[in-house]
Amino acid sequence: MKAEFVLVALPVSALITPSAFAVRYLTVEQAQQAIFPGKSFTASPVKLTSVQRKAIEQVSGVRVLHDDQQVWRVSGGCWFIVDEVVGKHEFITYAAGLTVDGSVKQIEIMDYRETYGGQIRDQKWRVQFVGKTSKSTLKLDSDIKNISGATLSCRHITDGVKRLLAFYEIALKH
Repeated sequence: MKAEFVLVALPVSALITPSAFAVRYLTVEQAQQAIFPGKSFTASPVKLTSVQRKAIEQVSGVRVLHDDQQVWRVSGGCWFIVDEVVGKHEFITYAAGLTVDGSVKQIEIMDYRETYGGQIRDQKWRVQFVGKTSKSTLKLDSDIKNISGATLSCRHITDGVKRLLAFYEIALKH
């Protein structure tokens, strides 16, 4: 009996698995209601000037990735901001709610695109940011605890919140 083998040519793309893993946890509207339930929101996007960008980077010590910032004014005088930071390789989209005095009310992870490190979505980790202001240290392993296996995600979210608090002081505070 003679064995026959058939070779099938597959496109290269069929042999390569995607490196990113994307999960959408919350839409903008869901994140708004999670942080400020029952409140109304008015879109108030901000385009940073080069002077504001440099000031934010100097105050926070964190690089500004985009001059355009997604911001909503919340009824009652608070702020809702959608931002993104790079995890290890991919962007992490998160939302921050700031109170009238510019302190963090809450943060929510909206989209997570990395294959691991998603533990930053745990409420016990995110609650560490509540009450932080631009005067807070906001340093990983100092006032913000690290999560083993999610170090880069933890560091970059911490830096992002620090940058947003400087953004509040420079671009939003009246």
